[in-house]
Order: sequence, then C-alpha cells, then structure tokens
Amino acid sequence: MLKERLIKLSYGRKRVMQIGADVVLTWSALWLALYLRLGGEGWLWPTADQAWLFLLAPVLALPIYVKMGMYRAVMRHFGSQALLGIFKSVSLACAALVVAVLIGRDNGWEVFFPRSAIVSYWSLSLLMIGGLRLAAREYFMGDWLMGGAPAATNETLPEAGMPVAIFGAGAAGNQLLASLRVGRMYKPMAFIDDDLSLEGRMIAGLPVFSSHQIAQMVAQTGVREVLLAIPSASRAERQQILNQLAPHPLHVRSIPGIMDIASGKVKVDDLEEVDVADLLGRDPVSAADELLGFCIREQVVMVTGAGGSIGSELCRQIINVGPKTLILYEHNEFGLYSIHSELQGWIRANKLDILLMPILGSVRNRTRLEDTMSAWNVNTVYHAAAYKHVPMVEHNVAEGIMNNVFGTLKVAQAAIRCQVQNCVLISTDKAVRPTNVMGATKRMAELVLQGLSAEQAPSLLGDDLSVRCVNRTRFTMVRFGNVLGSSGSVIPLFRQQIRRGGPITVTHPDITRYFMTIPEAAQLVIQAGSMGEGGDVFVLDMGQPVTIVELAHKMVMLSGLSVRDEVNPNGDIAITFTGLRPGEKLYEELLLGDNPATTAHPKIHRANEALVPWAELRVILDQMSKAVKTDAYDEVRELLLSTVQGYQPSHGIVDLIYEQRQG
Repeated sequence: MLKERLIKLSYGRKRVMQIGADVVLTWSALWLALYLRLGGEGWLWPTADQAWLFLLAPVLALPIYVKMGMYRAVMRHFGSQALLGIFKSVSLACAALVVAVLIGRDNGWEVFFPRSAIVSYWSLSLLMIGGLRLAAREYFMGDWLMGGAPAATNETLPEAGMPVAIFGAGAAGNQLLASLRVGRMYKPMAFIDDDLSLEGRMIAGLPVFSSHQIAQMVAQTGVREVLLAIPSASRAERQQILNQLAPHPLHVRSIPGIMDIASGKVKVDDLEEVDVADLLGRDPVSAADELLGFCIREQVVMVTGAGGSIGSELCRQIINVGPKTLILYEHNEFGLYSIHSELQGWIRANKLDILLMPILGSVRNRTRLEDTMSAWNVNTVYHAAAYKHVPMVEHNVAEGIMNNVFGTLKVAQAAIRCQVQNCVLISTDKAVRPTNVMGATKRMAELVLQGLSAEQAPSLLGDDLSVRCVNRTRFTMVRFGNVLGSSGSVIPLFRQQIRRGGPITVTHPDITRYFMTIPEAAQLVIQAGSMGEGGDVFVLDMGQPVTIVELAHKMVMLSGLSVRDEVNPNGDIAITFTGLRPGEKLYEELLLGDNPATTAHPKIHRANEALVPWAELRVILDQMSKAVKTDAYDEVRELLLSTVQGYQPSHGIVDLIYEQRQG
C-alpha cells in the first residue's frame, strides 16, 4: 500500500518531499493572494518585478522552517505543539518577505504588492502548509474520511480496530485517545462523561455522551468495550461509574495511574483489567509514616511466610521503609527464591543499603527459628506463615494445628528467648466465633500471644516448669478480612471460570465477606504493630461486607458478558450454588467483645478480647500436642471447644485420615 511505502521511506527522502511540497504551497499561496486582489483587474501572471517575490518567498521561508524544526516533526504524530510551531514559522516567513519588500522599495525596486495581498498570503500559507500536515496525519493514522463513522461498519473494515468508548473526557481521556489513534487495535468512537455541560458536544472529533445515555451510545456506535480514563478518581467514584456500566454488555478496562505513566513504568495505552477493588467502593486506608517506620527503620526485621501473598507484600512494604536487614523466612523454596529475586532487583535498582537474607526454614522448627533470630539479633518479627484455606485445614486438622498453633507458639517463644523487641501476628476475621478448624487455630494463636504477653517471666512450653525466661517482647495481633488477589481468594477463581465460559461457583446466595487489598493489609499490619502495648488485638474498619454473588455478577458484566439466569436464559455465564463447604460461615465478624477502643489511627481499632492465663493455656497446649501426635481428633475438638470462645463447628470431624480410619 502507498501508506506503508511512504512510512518506510528514509528520513532524507521524506524531508526532500516536505520541502518540495512547501515550496509549491508557498508559490500557490502567493499567487492566489495576488489573484484575489488583482484578478478583477485582469491580473493572471506575475510581472517581471513580481516574479522576484516568487523567488524570495521560498528562499526566505525555508531557512525559517528548518530553524523552527518543521522538518523534524513526524507527520503521523502531528499535534497541537506542531501546529503552534507552524503558526510561528509561517508568520515569521511572511514578516521576512514584507521586510525584504520594504528594503527593496527603498533601494529602487518598484514592485506592486498590496497590503491586503500580504494578509491573504499569510492566511493562505498558514492554511495550506498546516492543512497539508493535518491531512497527512489523518491519512497515516487511518482515520481518513471515517472519523465519525459508526462502528457498525467495522465488519467491513477490520483494520479499523475494535470500537471502544472512553469514559472521561478530561486530560487523561484525550491522551488515551491520541495514543489509541496511533495504533490499530482500537477505534475510539465516543466519550462518556458525567459532566452534563459536555453532553452532545464534540471533543477531538468524537461525540460526548452522558452516563445516562450509555444505552443510546451503544446502539449508535456499536461499542463493545469501555476504557476508563479517570486515574485520579477515588474508589467510591469508580464504583459509582462501574455500577452505571454494569447493566450494559460492555467489557470495562482501565488505564494506569498518572504517576505510573509519569514515572515511565507504563504507557498511557497500557490498558489493564478493572481492579476488582474498585467494585468494593472503599478507598484504601491511608498510612501514617511515623507508624510505618517505628518497628522497621534501621532495624533488623524478619518475616515468616515471606513467600506467601501477605508475607511477600509485607516484605515489599518493609523494604520501602528502610530496614537495616530484612530476613526472608520461608519453607517453600520457590516462593523464597521468587521474593528474594524480586527484592534484590528492587534494592539494586534503587541503590538501597539493605542486607537481604533468604532463610529456608519451617516455623515448626524451634532450633532454626532461634538460630536465625539470634544470629542477626532480630528486632521485629512479622509472623505471616500459616495455613489459611478453610476446607484444606478442615480436612487436615493435625497439620493445621501444628502449623497455625504450634508454629505460632514456637515463633513467640523463640522471640522471647532471643529478646526480640516486637512480634506481630497476622490473624483473620475467621478467628471470631469460628465455625472451622482454621479459624479456631488462628484464635488459639492469638491466645498464645495474649497469654505470653501477660507474663513477665513465663515458663515456656518444652522447658521445665522451674525454668523461667524474662519476656522483653511486645506481642501484637492484627485481624482483618479477606484479601483481594491472595492465594485461595475468590477473585482469581472467578476470573478463571469466566475465561472458561463458566459457570461461576458460589457456595451460597447469601454469603458475605469483608475485603481489602494486599498492600492495604500489609500496611495495616506494620502500623498496628507499631501501636501495640503488649497483647493487643487490632482490627480495621473495613466498611460494609460484600455479597459474593453480587461480586460475581459485576465481574461477569464488566467482562462484557451477561449472567445466564431465569430472567436471562440466553446469557453467557451461569452462576451456580454449590452449598456451604465444611467450616464455612455465611458471614464473618471482626470482634468478639464490644466497644472497641480507638487508636492513633482513625481506621484501626483495639479489640477488648478475653485471654486465657498462660499457666492454664500451657497445660491445654501440652494436651493438644499429645492428642495431635496420636491422631485423637475427638480430643482435639474438645480442647478447641473448651478453649476458643464461640467456636461452633458447622460439621462433624471431616479430617481425611480420621474419616478413612473410621471406615
């Protein structure tokens, strides 16, 4: 095609063609200016004196055009700045010609060049030279003679790209439009904007529809995808927009934040799937810098479960605060390798003076924990290692207890023995009136830290009762709801099911959950750990819980698909209900007690939770250890029932080994 051949020409040939075109256009503008003024008097061709004007005009103009950079601009990326440059260049060229004429007249050059012709010459030059470049831009960008054509013609013009609408007619929307027009994947058809003053207007050749005209816009343009160009909008505002789009069969995607674009991490046309966090309508809880640095800055920090979803994000947040040393403690080799490689690259790229130590080890290994903490004189431990998948722990009771309860116990006792200053446990809302073993074990883990925290010199489990260890460790627990995108989260599962064509599986139509983002959870853990006085249980104000089936509906809608149900039997994706799994609750709670106390952070509260005295809890833990080792699951359940307040198992014992032995 001619277009491709022109694009592939060398820079030198393109420049020669532009110069030649500008010479011809300059002559044409000058001739037409004179003809408009003198044509009625029979003028058609320049006189001998006027012929010098046609020689002078390009001779004076071309050096100015070169100096102003007109031949350095890429015509298919021609923009407003280039248009301003043309205005300046043409104006200077016309002024130079006028000056030359005036000087010539003073030296006896009798040339007839009326003042009105000068104005006409300037206007025509601007129109022709600027118009050529605008026409070239439209031609090379593929929008030639099709700028306002509806997307219904897209079938006959597949090269035009997928028809899309841009939500947001501001600066980000116009940047996105310019970027998309350069490529061929998308064909922008319309803007959508909540500013009613823009309704019915045209911006950059595209009509502007208001948010209540979305159905009309889809019908007129055939748009199948909406690109969100509102990087500065809050989560609540984005949720409102997504709710407006949800009833329509539109796939919704978003452009990155403006800071990521400015930093060079991403380009404006690097479109991404809508963050499901936007559906929650709750802005992230802002972090307080003084709380972030209290337990970390210039200290030795250790994270257990460093390769997990929460643990790895904790490590990323900690690195940014500036510890002296960060110890990555993880039993999964690949998980440890992945987070270590990532953080090493970040440290090198940002030239940080941080020592990074990858340690393979289990929280069930007392010796490994104590050796690690003592070797580096650890100041702060963030304990994120745990089994957290409810059905898995329900079917593997012994491992859940050994990891969640006794793993936490060994971390806490190692912290006391090694005189670690701070130890922070990552807990869960499932620890509140649990209906499953996972939640009960996490509450037991909280009780361990509460019990140890209340003792100045406890006799640790595994030591003789007469041996006491001075406790200088400040224990803190942080409790929050489900984390978006973490391993085992419903969000990745729903996305996979949508890609496969469904169905989406939801356990119960009424099931609800609290949600937060992984970075927000990690920041909460760090900040809450800084506020603890010892034995504190902190919870986050997480707003309103979200219905899982509603979340599934919105994810289907924002994928440009429809839900198949009784109302719409021809829909794309079905939602099926599989029944509550063993141990699963319809809803979660964050508090056992009432009247949580406020803290220095407006969104973090201190729970008033009852504790079990360490001397009593020590005996219970010893009994539980022996019961687990002998597979006495009935005894294990009785110990959990008598110790964990509010524990009400939703099912009988469903441990797989136990069931197999029962026959």
